[in-house]
Amino acid sequence: MSKPAPSRPRIAKAKRTFCIVASRFNAQYVQGLVDHATEELRALAPEAAISLHRVPGAFEIPVVTRELASRKSTNAVIACGVILQGETNHAQNLSRSVTDALQRIAVEHGVPVINVVLSFNSEAQARARCLENKINRGTEAARAAVEIARVLADLRGG
Repeated sequence: MSKPAPSRPRIAKAKRTFCIVASRFNAQYVQGLVDHATEELRALAPEAAISLHRVPGAFEIPVVTRELASRKSTNAVIACGVILQGETNHAQNLSRSVTDALQRIAVEHGVPVINVVLSFNSEAQARARCLENKINRGTEAARAAVEIARVLADLRGG
């Protein structure tokens, strides 16, 4: 069962760079994630540079994420996509592949990758978590990005 987002971290005063990589597939739901993430990033890190990079589908998210993570200036990447379960197991395979790739990129490059490539059984689930405010995964992703960027900056002395 989904619960409301964790509480907001404190506002970041340091200059940070956040990149959002967003799929064009299932555009309505992905745009909801992007809008909520961007709004929350602007509230929590008013001095942050935020860039948006569009890709065709969820499968293409890791390659662009890897490129962004290789840049020294990137503090965190938020990967946004929506995968709807169909009649075959393609959605499960895609979801697992993307998740594994994103985690590998984060560990290899030492840059947080917030995985908001979400799999849903129905459009009602996608609507609730991508478009509405009560349980919006874009909002949660932005909070996680700001918090983990702060943790890593503290550990790295910056």
